[in-house]
Amino acid sequence: MKLLYNGRFYRPHSTGNPVTAMIVGGDTILALGSDDELLAGAPLGINKLNLEGKTVWPGLTDSHLHLKMYGDFLSQVDCETPTLEECLARVAERTAIKPAGEWILGHGWNQNVWEHGFGTASNLDGVSTLHPIYLTDKAAHSGWANSLAMKIAGVDSHTPDPDGGRIQRDNQGNPTGIFFENAVRLIEDAIPPQATEQVQNALLAAQDSLLKVGVTSVHDFDGSECFAALQALQADHKLKLRVCKGIRLEDMEAAIRMQVHTGFGNDQLWLGSVKCFADGALGPQTAAMLLPYEGTQDFGTLLLTADQVFEIGMQAVKNGLSLAIHAIGDAATHEVLNGFGMLREFERRNHLPALNHRIEHLQLLHPDDLLKPEQLGITASMQPVHATSDMYTADRHWGNRTRYAYLFNTMAKTGARVVFGSDAPVESPNPFLGLHAAVTRRRADGSPSPDGWYPEERMTLEMALEAYTRAPASLSGKAGKLGAFIRGAQADLIVLDADPFSIPPQELQAITPAAVMAGGEWIFGQK
Repeated sequence: MKLLYNGRFYRPHSTGNPVTAMIVGGDTILALGSDDELLAGAPLGINKLNLEGKTVWPGLTDSHLHLKMYGDFLSQVDCETPTLEECLARVAERTAIKPAGEWILGHGWNQNVWEHGFGTASNLDGVSTLHPIYLTDKAAHSGWANSLAMKIAGVDSHTPDPDGGRIQRDNQGNPTGIFFENAVRLIEDAIPPQATEQVQNALLAAQDSLLKVGVTSVHDFDGSECFAALQALQADHKLKLRVCKGIRLEDMEAAIRMQVHTGFGNDQLWLGSVKCFADGALGPQTAAMLLPYEGTQDFGTLLLTADQVFEIGMQAVKNGLSLAIHAIGDAATHEVLNGFGMLREFERRNHLPALNHRIEHLQLLHPDDLLKPEQLGITASMQPVHATSDMYTADRHWGNRTRYAYLFNTMAKTGARVVFGSDAPVESPNPFLGLHAAVTRRRADGSPSPDGWYPEERMTLEMALEAYTRAPASLSGKAGKLGAFIRGAQADLIVLDADPFSIPPQELQAITPAAVMAGGEWIFGQK
């Protein structure tokens, strides 16, 4: 047993005296109270730790990330560079130490910040013709391959565009090396699969990185390969994160055959929602729009209509599975919300429980749709750093429509449940960067202004912290177990040297935990 005392435990919804001490037994909070109360009644031999007046928060939840993809990214080429030339230089450094024929993988390029936009296969051929090279963009919705990678994948001028995807081509119809949406699978399916040990090592690397920044729970949206590796890690007692594991749409039939449902599992690893895609992303201009992107006739790529959402949803809810639907453009969010409207009526009419459905990203809404998430009981699963990362791109491609983009405060004020995440590896999973973005609407350098980008969408720190703690616990069926200091809850917490509520908001981004506990075990920083 452990007794933590002389701390400042964050309990925003409690009405009693401040909590300064906690007793932990195993992985559970056994008691909360004052120093005097708990020290006086503590059992002999209990391990005592003086927190020296430091602030203690519940462990934070990242409500949308890709755990295996993030772990893979930690060992891949970091392509998030200000110029194409710098990206190519980083790829060249990797090819110099890898044997010919080995795949070179990377992530993070963003053509929107490069002077001449997209790269080409010939750019990568200039780095190496002996290594197949494949790099995913920052949004993970498009890919960039060299000629050898395309040859191995069997992609040439005769390869048709797949459903829901597009191959970028030159004036002669030849692939340029850029692949959008479902077309990325043409290349990715040719990459040799990882060995089981490699997948587990990637997850362990991701876990270590997340715990160090105070993330003790995640909602993951990678595939069945990731799920199998997580189960193996749990069996070996190596899984310290708590993982709500999303189900990809292509795996829904298998889940139904096995008669598993949302919430199945335990407090370490359990099933979440079925993940679907209604459109692409802002970066490659594949997010589905009601009106064209500024200065173009391009409406993006709509992958699901309201009727299709309803059709998938009927099958899911009859089998106890909730939906999590990616929707970024205003056309996609409109279709998804209308589909959810039909699904809610189906649940009601058939006396089915109103499951915790969620819409992922919700980056742009038509004004007529602002109240629908709250009215339908649909959770807004959003990523604060997307707003500050994307703001100039959004202004350029969406124009005045950006007033209705990244509506953190509006969603919360309407009464919709809001949960926050990072979409790692799209953005850093550091939740203090997310808190900073939600509260200030500013980048790390203070841009675009002291008031932030669309300052009316700034949240209070308490509102933003709710989206990292209690709200995701409730959404994932773990209310009373995670995200709050309650007797009987899981003992996941972070210790902070500075009280985030007593520092200037711009300094939130610099906070790092002094110590992290997960499941009653000190991960680091214990005294």
